[in-house]
Amino acid sequence: MVRGNLLEQPVDAIVNAANGHLAHGGGVAGIISRAAGPDLQDESDRLVARHGPYPAGAAVATTAGKLPFKAVIHAVGPRQGEGDEERKLRQALGAAFALAAERGWRSVAFPAVSAGIFAVPLDICARAYVAAARAAPLRKVRLCLRDQPVIDAVLKELNR
Repeated sequence: MVRGNLLEQPVDAIVNAANGHLAHGGGVAGIISRAAGPDLQDESDRLVARHGPYPAGAAVATTAGKLPFKAVIHAVGPRQGEGDEERKLRQALGAAFALAAERGWRSVAFPAVSAGIFAVPLDICARAYVAAARAAPLRKVRLCLRDQPVIDAVLKELNR
């Protein structure tokens, strides 16, 4: 776990906290999309047009555009209230990490998926983040956080 800017992590790819329509307008997704340039959103739109919206638990990779990464992996996290949030969040992150491994990438950084506007409780998020990172088939997985309440929840989970 690191406290810092996701866009400055020394990794092969970064994970985006995505919605199923891969519409990257706000939050972490908006920051990533603006920094990457229009190619990221254009490719996302083509993927959704071809495959339809992605369900919670899915992950898909796109170009990183102007960013210094090999790709951006979009993990579709669950929204609070849709049910089985912890399993779906672990599944989304696991799918993102597996996708990176399949492509030969050895390191990824990921943000607090589903903890923001998707409102999944922090204790559930922390359990899912730690479990998914521990099971990742990668050399380096960096959980990149900014907000102290999320950091505290993850530290509590790590100390269990």
